[in-house]
Amino acid sequence: MPRTLSGRPVDLHSYNRLDQWKFPLRRHPDHPRPLASKLAPENQITAMALLLVAVVTSLLTVLVHSLIPLLIVRGVRLHLARGKAGIWFWDVILVMFFTLLALAAHSAEIALWALSFVLCGEFPNFTAALYYSGNTYTTLGDSTTVLSARWRMLAPIEAADGMLMFGVSTAIIFAVIHRLIEAKFGLQHDPPLKPG
Repeated sequence: MPRTLSGRPVDLHSYNRLDQWKFPLRRHPDHPRPLASKLAPENQITAMALLLVAVVTSLLTVLVHSLIPLLIVRGVRLHLARGKAGIWFWDVILVMFFTLLALAAHSAEIALWALSFVLCGEFPNFTAALYYSGNTYTTLGDSTTVLSARWRMLAPIEAADGMLMFGVSTAIIFAVIHRLIEAKFGLQHDPPLKPG
């Protein structure tokens, strides 16, 4: 009979193929293998908690990131209205500022995920959770730390969230640069707006 690392025997009929996950599955009487669709009630609660944490944290990161375009649109309009668009120095300053603003938003989103990991009990302190979250959010990965089986799916969800948010940031910065190029070469079709 197979044994775990701690030396306890493992009943393979009550666990799925990845027995290190320790998810007991109910079996259908006519089916020799456990059915994943028939999770025990305690595992259904675990799955619901995982989904709740993932959805709430993802929504909060999207909320943080949705505030950036509002600030950037106002900044670009003000930049155009002041007549600074097309002047190389001011355009570079504007793009640098918006890039730093996007980076600050990403840092806040990494901190939100780290807070979720601490609240789930995965890390003893915020610093360790922040390091893990930064590695996961940027899809760099950290092979030295693995979340417990209950919360393991949060890592790929955070990575997907990070990829999407980096894509949004890239699109915003590209749109700003495009607008500044239009202003420099007189390609804009609408007159610059007045500040305020």
